[in-house]
Amino acid sequence: MRTLLAALLAAPFIACAQSYPAKPVRIIVPFAPGGGSDLAGRLVAAKLSERLGAQFIVDNRPGAGSNLGAELAVKAPADGYTLLLISASYTVNPSVYKLSFDPLNDITPIIQISGGPYVVAVHPSVPANTLAEFVALVKKQPDKYAYGSSGNGGIQHLATEMFKSMANIDIVHVPYKGTAPAMTDLMAGQIQMSMLSIVATLSQVRSGKLRGLAVSSSSRSDAAPEIPTIAEAGVPGYSFYGWYCMLAPAKTPDRIVSVLNPAVVSAMQSPELRDRLAADGSTVVGSSAEELGAHIRAEIAKLSKLVTDAKIRVENER
Repeated sequence: MRTLLAALLAAPFIACAQSYPAKPVRIIVPFAPGGGSDLAGRLVAAKLSERLGAQFIVDNRPGAGSNLGAELAVKAPADGYTLLLISASYTVNPSVYKLSFDPLNDITPIIQISGGPYVVAVHPSVPANTLAEFVALVKKQPDKYAYGSSGNGGIQHLATEMFKSMANIDIVHVPYKGTAPAMTDLMAGQIQMSMLSIVATLSQVRSGKLRGLAVSSSSRSDAAPEIPTIAEAGVPGYSFYGWYCMLAPAKTPDRIVSVLNPAVVSAMQSPELRDRLAADGSTVVGSSAEELGAHIRAEIAKLSKLVTDAKIRVENER
């Protein structure tokens, strides 16, 4: 009798686990379309749709350095039907914004998807073929040059401010609501430089629409070995990486995570997606949920110090 009762009680749980996802799943990308986060989100969404038999839809919600989209996601029902794809900017935000949510306790980590360097890219009209030449130009005419980022207090802002400090240069910051509009203005010559994710930038560099002067990683990218590192190009000791992760609201059931994590791992190991990311300079990670949680905690602590050192302050934007 007890065995029968246990089976009856377990039946709804088993059925629910087997049925997820039973309807479309929304992946909130808290940046404008066209950037590295958007690309990563769309690649993963397409593969999850194939593997799990339900449609995974990217929903771009840019604003306030990714906080608008993140807040929308973490306050959604914890049922697995609203997910959040974040970039490294997520771990900067607690240090520069007054958040309306807890970036650690209001989330359920799912998986770290990929990582890769940023590219110091300039408009072709800039008379510099190397990073050293660009630094020299800015030092001579600091008011003539401006750089764009995905937004005040974002990871690109912080990475560039760190570069400015270490290179001992001053260049005007122009914040945008996402990588894509910053890249649009960079290619149009409205700004002269930006430090953009290699995933979003490499094709524009290879087409000649932008000039790649250096990568932010400590070693050269396999996807673009001809581009030196910032450290090699004249700023010793510089190193900065970007990455993408998938989260869900706090208290999302373990059974949902146990479906999503291996599905993303499988998607990332598909030759089509792995080779696409590798060609764009991104490396597949595929962490466990526990490893991702530890990574986010460590990054928040590390970047808090960088924000303090760079004296970055941001007013909440709505």
